[in-house]
Amino acid sequence: MAVVTLIPQSRPMTAADLELMPDDGHRYELIDGTLIVTPSPAVPHQRIVGNLHVLLRAGVAEHLEVMLAPLDITVSDITVLQPDLLVAGRETLTGRKMVGLPVLAVEVLSPSTRLIDLNLKKAAFERAGVESYWVVDPDRPSITVWQLTDGVYAEVATAAGDETLAPDAPFPLTLTPSDLVR
Repeated sequence: MAVVTLIPQSRPMTAADLELMPDDGHRYELIDGTLIVTPSPAVPHQRIVGNLHVLLRAGVAEHLEVMLAPLDITVSDITVLQPDLLVAGRETLTGRKMVGLPVLAVEVLSPSTRLIDLNLKKAAFERAGVESYWVVDPDRPSITVWQLTDGVYAEVATAAGDETLAPDAPFPLTLTPSDLVR
């Protein structure tokens, strides 16, 4: 039996509308009431997510937890995001959704999400007040770190290939981009 989901056309989509989307392997997100649908990620993307998850978990502070997508972050009634990885206070992680915001959101770029991750999602996390935003580019490989300063993301570090990166927030960690793609 086919499942039909009607998408509102006379108004922006809301978080309540998003809950009606099918569980079909796609990632459904809302940015300012616009539905963003992306396919499941490819193996290189997932390899990086897995490797970064292990590194983050090894260094995470006790009061924080590292989570993998899919996990909804409801920024507003019309913006619901699912970063590839996030770090959040343990108290914000209950039930099916986060209650609050992560201290770190991480996106691994894919051909279908590159512009969204570098522009729309970065801006949405910035407006919401997420302290740190990292983007990993598997094509180079590289990592760029933005930190919220006076309500605006400032690029605080970047590393490519065999260079090391040592961000302090949300906790001290040392990363090498080339290690994430192996």
